[in-house]
Amino acid sequence: MIIQRVVLNSRPGKNGVPVAENFQLEQSTIADTVQAGQVRVKTLYLSVDPYMRCRMNEDTGSDYLQPWQLSEVADGGGVGVVEESKHDNFAEGDFVTSFTWPWQTVAILDGSLLQKLVPQLVNGRLSYFLGAAGITGLTALLGVREKGHVAVGANQTMVVSGAAGACGSLAGQIGRLEGCSRVVGIAGTDEKCSILVQEMGFDAAINYKKGNVAEQLRELCPGGVDVYFDNVGGDISDTVISQMNQNSHIILCGQISQYNKDVPYPPPLPPDIEKIQKERNITRERFLVLNYMDKHEASILQLCQWIQEGKLKVRETMVEGLANIGAAFQSMMSGGNIGKQIVSVSK
Repeated sequence: MIIQRVVLNSRPGKNGVPVAENFQLEQSTIADTVQAGQVRVKTLYLSVDPYMRCRMNEDTGSDYLQPWQLSEVADGGGVGVVEESKHDNFAEGDFVTSFTWPWQTVAILDGSLLQKLVPQLVNGRLSYFLGAAGITGLTALLGVREKGHVAVGANQTMVVSGAAGACGSLAGQIGRLEGCSRVVGIAGTDEKCSILVQEMGFDAAINYKKGNVAEQLRELCPGGVDVYFDNVGGDISDTVISQMNQNSHIILCGQISQYNKDVPYPPPLPPDIEKIQKERNITRERFLVLNYMDKHEASILQLCQWIQEGKLKVRETMVEGLANIGAAFQSMMSGGNIGKQIVSVSK
């Protein structure tokens, strides 16, 4: 069977910025027959995520991420529909997902790597299983619960950097739902800031490209910062940490400002900021959602309930066509999208 797929065409270099040309669309073939235990799936949606930048390097800098290989098909989160099954758990027409979905139009996958989806849980919006009701939502929810130490009635202020991104836009809303009394986002355009306040329920948002972030933060968080959901690292995070309270907590989700730099993860803090962190007993622990597999199912159900009730607002940037996945990746890494970046492969 003839298919289309996207392979890693070149590496941007450890400190390079990814471009669409790092990926290449090509024609390929897959077997015409499905073996026992396998499932043939048609790809509907693919997820494009910041962590994939690490996979473009020969060394991902992480013990749990495998690098993509040159001239080999890329992979990540995907959703599709079963066309043929020789696995007992799946039948033709089932909707399924996997963390290791190849970037191709049709694939034959090991059934043990797939999870069956219930479209009704997300009001039929299957792409949500790659974002708000998938690994992104889990990262936001479990990050807040496991590392944020949010307590109802504790009058806590939360700050979220990268707040208009897939994870940040959910994390701020979840912080409020879990009990934070004030939620402030940091984003890179006035449009993003407006969406955070008007659609996502943030109390305020700072455009870090305008004015003095430290001054605005002091004005918007007069009682200091109790919980910081850190999606970006770098100078912005240093500014936030300097205004954090005694015994406060950093949820170390991502470090997108550092992904194009050859530094360890999580990147070390500058000495003056590290001194503040230690003196104020601020927790800053590496957070890995895969360490909480036992909580995934209940957490997904909670996320779906909030989505159905309209308590969790979801934004997606949808790009049509597998051929455009490289451009979608480049746009996401440059901060051009709002919410989750999804590529629609098939209707």
